[in-house]
Amino acid sequence: MRVVIQENYDKMCEWAAAYIAGRINAHKESRPFVLGLPTGSSPLGVYSRLAKMNREGKVSFKNVVTFNMDEYLGLPREHEQSYWHFMWSNFFDHIDIPKENVNILNGMNPDPEKECADYEKKIASYGGIDLFMGGIGVDGHLAFNEPFTSLTSVTGVRALTTDTMIVNSRFFGNDPSQVPSKALSVGIKTVTDSKEVLILINGHNKARALAASVEGGVSQKWTCSALQLHPAAIIVCDEPACGELTVDTYKYFLDVEKKERL
Repeated sequence: MRVVIQENYDKMCEWAAAYIAGRINAHKESRPFVLGLPTGSSPLGVYSRLAKMNREGKVSFKNVVTFNMDEYLGLPREHEQSYWHFMWSNFFDHIDIPKENVNILNGMNPDPEKECADYEKKIASYGGIDLFMGGIGVDGHLAFNEPFTSLTSVTGVRALTTDTMIVNSRFFGNDPSQVPSKALSVGIKTVTDSKEVLILINGHNKARALAASVEGGVSQKWTCSALQLHPAAIIVCDEPACGELTVDTYKYFLDVEKKERL
């Protein structure tokens, strides 16, 4: 695992956007570059920087296919809090990606289990995901894979914990009862089967989750800990998120990255 520590959120987003653009630009195959994407507050800075790079001609998304991590069950895509709406408003409307290359789970499908199974099949039809960017919750959940979700899980229906509904209620008028209680989500295995995984962790409230991801044992309690088993996992974080790391761990990753730049 590689842990890239940046001074603040802005620098974290700048690093992540440059890394993703670099991977897209280095892709020389005729098949599309397949990119996994999250929603939430953490990736917003990355999306704005990638859109700016696209406008400046530094990266193109014309040969990129995307798969989003999750979507609320029973929420129409036109709803302002749907992840479909989030992605188009904050990213896809601002880049040159073909509309048909965007894949987002349909929370209104009357057969959600089939929707999830078809999603896995479609990912496989492209040869898998080249790079999956994601974020984690304060309890370490990756996508909507709450604590104690199987680390071998694939895309499926997930029940949301009360804590997650309370955290997400800030987008629903601070009323947890308005937050859908279930969602469609890629699984932990879906993410870790990707060739590369890039996880954003920012803020002091994510410090325990970062420590569990890096220093803790691999456990279903912290689904983010599955990253330890991935051969090409990168966590890029800001200084406030490092508050629970031991001093030796913190210094180790700073030293390794310093040598990477030499």
